[in-house]
Amino acid sequence: MNFKMKMNEYGWNEYFNTCWEKIYGIKWSDADETLVEHCPARIVSDHGKKMKLVTPYGEVLGTRHANEQILEQQMAAGDWVGVMMINGYTEAIIQNVLPRQTKFSRAAAGIEVKEQVVAANVDTIFLIQSLNKDFNMKRLDRYLVGAWESGALPVVVLTKADLCDDFEAKKAKVEDAAPGVEVHVVSNLTGEGIESLRKYFSVGKTVALLGSSGVGKSTLVNSLMGEIVLKTQDIREGDSKGRHTTTHRELVKLSCGGMVLDTPGMRTLALWEADEGMEKQFGDIEELIKTCRFNNCTHDNEPGCGIRKALNQGVIDAVKWESWKKLQKEMRFLDAKKSHKIRSMEKQSVKKYARPMKSKTVARDY
Repeated sequence: MNFKMKMNEYGWNEYFNTCWEKIYGIKWSDADETLVEHCPARIVSDHGKKMKLVTPYGEVLGTRHANEQILEQQMAAGDWVGVMMINGYTEAIIQNVLPRQTKFSRAAAGIEVKEQVVAANVDTIFLIQSLNKDFNMKRLDRYLVGAWESGALPVVVLTKADLCDDFEAKKAKVEDAAPGVEVHVVSNLTGEGIESLRKYFSVGKTVALLGSSGVGKSTLVNSLMGEIVLKTQDIREGDSKGRHTTTHRELVKLSCGGMVLDTPGMRTLALWEADEGMEKQFGDIEELIKTCRFNNCTHDNEPGCGIRKALNQGVIDAVKWESWKKLQKEMRFLDAKKSHKIRSMEKQSVKKYARPMKSKTVARDY
């Protein structure tokens, strides 16, 4: 039993210490052996009924408490939880989920309207695109909105520089579209640019990797480590499409002291929330909209349209404008679906409590 395992190496900080105090009445200390049963743990990976956790006693499997709130609460790799150790500290029962410091989420695929948390409590998000056929500015805009919304620091990493003859032009295009965001061009084959990424992997800091399949997420981590840490596969010949290597989200502690949260490639990213993210990524467009002569301007053929003027003068990029319009349309549609779901739940709740009352009334009439 290694009680001295330092939880701050896994990202534990004063924020979570304060959250712990609100739940348990005292702050957690790595050296406090009076809390041998109840201790913090971080979710390394989710395997359905079981979750792999890192605790002060090492890695163990954890299960959810029978409490209905815990059973229903969504958890994700990177989450911090309060657990009770059992079976000689070899297993754990999750009793509480600590509030998240950051959260990258998306609208889950399928008919049901629900949020899917992709990465929790990460400090930096690597938005990875390869410089081959995967390069797509509209997709990058979408990822940047989600990253800004998460509260983590977005960093763009353009991989496979060895396969691109004009990577400087593409880098400049990204820098123009994402002011204030650091952009790195790397090659896992030649090692170009890899060293510039090491600064993000310090002790206790977590970096999440997000991007499509085949962009080199896992290969990038292996290049940083100088050894095979994550499994990789080659992209398909002919269409430059990647094949899924990572099948689930998993938190990996690196020898350099930092952590990386590897995620499966996402074919699509439907945003769940985007207010702050849209403001951060499209602040220039939203300011130009205010200059339109009419409040209900559709930015089509109206006179005095600030957007049309900016497009004609090259002040804003046409691709970015199309991204803004598409995301705005998607978010309005999602908001409508959320509102419909809330109304449906409210109706079900009313019916649930109305039935017993109706029964009593009928009985009283007889």
